[in-house]
Amino acid sequence: MAERKLARLFDVRRVIGGLFVVYGVIVTLIGVLDGPSELEKAQGVRINLWMGLGMLAVGLLMLLWLRLNPPKEPKPEPEAEQPVRED
Repeated sequence: MAERKLARLFDVRRVIGGLFVVYGVIVTLIGVLDGPSELEKAQGVRINLWMGLGMLAVGLLMLLWLRLNPPKEPKPEPEAEQPVRED
């Protein structure tokens, strides 16, 4: 049971999904708080808002994928037979 928890903890989908969610929230908040000068630079498009929402969606999809398809439990390696020494 501990091996399965360990395999799930270090699954790359969890790391990537978590980072995308965190960065997505940050960029979305920056996009919501953009002032007129930032909008003028981006020709009226709230690029930070849209990119933040996109990152948030990708991160949530990665975490959903992890939830729906958890990693398989690693199979134990067969014990190598020790040669019998006759002295």
